[in-house]
Amino acid sequence: MRIKLTSISGLFAGLVFLISHPVAIFADGEAGEHVNNMQEHLENYEDEIVWFLDELQKITSAYEGGGSSEYSSDMLIDNWEAVDFHAAIEINYIQIYASIWQGIYGVKASLDSGEDPKSVDIQEAGLQKALWQGLGAVKLAARFQSEGLVGAQGNIDSRSLSPSETLEAIKSELDRALAKSAERLPDEATDIVLGAYLELFEGLEGDLITLDAELVEDLEKDFNVTLPQAISSELALDSLNQVVSQMKSKLDRSKELIQDAEESRRSVF
Repeated sequence: MRIKLTSISGLFAGLVFLISHPVAIFADGEAGEHVNNMQEHLENYEDEIVWFLDELQKITSAYEGGGSSEYSSDMLIDNWEAVDFHAAIEINYIQIYASIWQGIYGVKASLDSGEDPKSVDIQEAGLQKALWQGLGAVKLAARFQSEGLVGAQGNIDSRSLSPSETLEAIKSELDRALAKSAERLPDEATDIVLGAYLELFEGLEGDLITLDAELVEDLEKDFNVTLPQAISSELALDSLNQVVSQMKSKLDRSKELIQDAEESRRSVF
């Protein structure tokens, strides 16, 4: 069984997992060869952000001036999907990737609904912050990659993961589902959640049931009912994030139980 995993490098979170596993591409398309040597493309990534923000300013200025046939809010999405940095941040820090999409749709909604310039400026400032945070995360990932601490993109065999690593991988997949929700791709987000359940969590259920059957039952409901329903109902990303955060807490509890059980077995022998 093989899965796609997302690495998390910002603020050193998930560093141990990154060191031992390569960065992967996603099922929704090729990430681009540039992600295999990000250090050489950092200047290009930064130039792309500057270009994107310049275009963003043109779009918001056109709307504030009464509208323009040359610039539309839809260009925000087209421009973001056109830059290489899009793939670099998606692969290396899925949480910020989700924040960028949230920011893009925040600006777009403000423009389309004719909100006052001050409201648009607030949304624009949040998007700018997420973009520059994303560049910082990619720079850190690029340094790790250049030092050989993370590999090029590739697949990971889920059977090679320990139970603790599997639970961390599930949390990463939940972050990826959040990002797809931020992109307004609920079907893809749901597929990721169900895939994490079938390909990762089910393999741990047998051991976990003996440790805390009620916890397993709660997580089964979360994977198969609660989170998919929240995604399909198109909740605000903040509300959706609360559902995911609660699941992550339960997964952390599962990790503690498994580690305690492993420690007990070691002490016996």
